[in-house]
Amino acid sequence: MEQTILAIAGKPGLYKLVSRGKASLIVEALDETHRRVPAFATDRVTSLADITMYTESEDLPLGTILARLRDKEGGKKASLNWRKASAKELQDYFASVVPDFDRDRVHNSDIKKLLQWYNILIAAGVTDFEDKTEEEEK
Repeated sequence: MEQTILAIAGKPGLYKLVSRGKASLIVEALDETHRRVPAFATDRVTSLADITMYTESEDLPLGTILARLRDKEGGKKASLNWRKASAKELQDYFASVVPDFDRDRVHNSDIKKLLQWYNILIAAGVTDFEDKTEEEEK
């Protein structure tokens, strides 16, 4: 997953890094608006490539989980409606993607956020989730 796809705390959706200003980053929304906004040093900006999720053994990078989700869904949007799904449906769906996820530390809100981000990325045409280093190791 590219380092340029970002999540900004307090702002919905995902963003792509476009440029760097003096005291800010210029980011573009990955939705249909493609709105460009500044992200300041006070904003909590996280690259999706730096996020991991808890499992029973070792933490899995978000790119690996998104790749498994893409393979499960055949490159299409998630079949589960994350807005209307019950807690049990979310847990069962996520268990089909990551069977050994830590049920105590991965909350339903985390699964909803993951599905929301996955749908945004698929709609934006981003489907290459694996790191280049991970591919080379395989």
